[in-house]
Amino acid sequence: MPTFFAILAVGFFLGMRHAADPDHVIAVTTIVTRSKKVANAAIVGAVWGLGHTLTIVAVGAFIILFSIVVPPRIGLAMELAVGLMLVLLGVMNLAGMRDQVKETLARAATANGDVHSHVHAHGDYVHTHAHGHSASTHTHSIERTPVVVLDRWLKGVAGYRWIRPLLVGVVHGLAGSAAVALLVLAAIPNPRWAVAYLFVFGGGTIAGMMVITIAIASGLAWAGARSAWLARRMAVVSGVISVVFGLFIAYHIGWVQGLFTANPQWTPR
Repeated sequence: MPTFFAILAVGFFLGMRHAADPDHVIAVTTIVTRSKKVANAAIVGAVWGLGHTLTIVAVGAFIILFSIVVPPRIGLAMELAVGLMLVLLGVMNLAGMRDQVKETLARAATANGDVHSHVHAHGDYVHTHAHGHSASTHTHSIERTPVVVLDRWLKGVAGYRWIRPLLVGVVHGLAGSAAVALLVLAAIPNPRWAVAYLFVFGGGTIAGMMVITIAIASGLAWAGARSAWLARRMAVVSGVISVVFGLFIAYHIGWVQGLFTANPQWTPR
């Protein structure tokens, strides 16, 4: 029995360390840059970890209990999904800069003394751009802010604001579930112990990701309180890093490890 609890303790702390993998941190950073509060960022981390855990436990338990052999091409395809997800998240972050560029051009093109720049809000959407307080000088309609658009598209989906981190966590869990399950089964021959390890490992991942997102959000909040320009640039940097790292993962899996070649090479890690 002491050995069993020792295994669970190791699983929890390895799950926390697993949360700090570069692709995980980059993915949640692109999501957390949209959170205005540290508490919301912590929930984002927990939801991401939950999605990750659901896939790890479901796929991992299936592999362990039924002794499934994962073909290299399938394993690589699951990891490729992570790279594509990082690219998508990065592009979504960078797309938010389009309106800022338009607003900057509008500010430079107008000589109207009524036009100025400060932080203002449309409902719960808070941002900064050059505008006047008359309808003709405002650079966008109050009905065309990102929050209003998302509300209109997804208002019928309960809890839609948490769907994105959950899905990202599921995809990341899908990529790592086979590797984790095979390694656990090699170290813990007893299937029941191995499945219990997966649950504890997932709990550690949730806890670790909450700590990481709180740290990231605290840094962004500190930067934003001192410089809105710096906060926006940090969001852009996170988007660029996400796209570049995602493309690197896709290239490495597709051609270095051979997913798109005749001889794929995949080693669970």
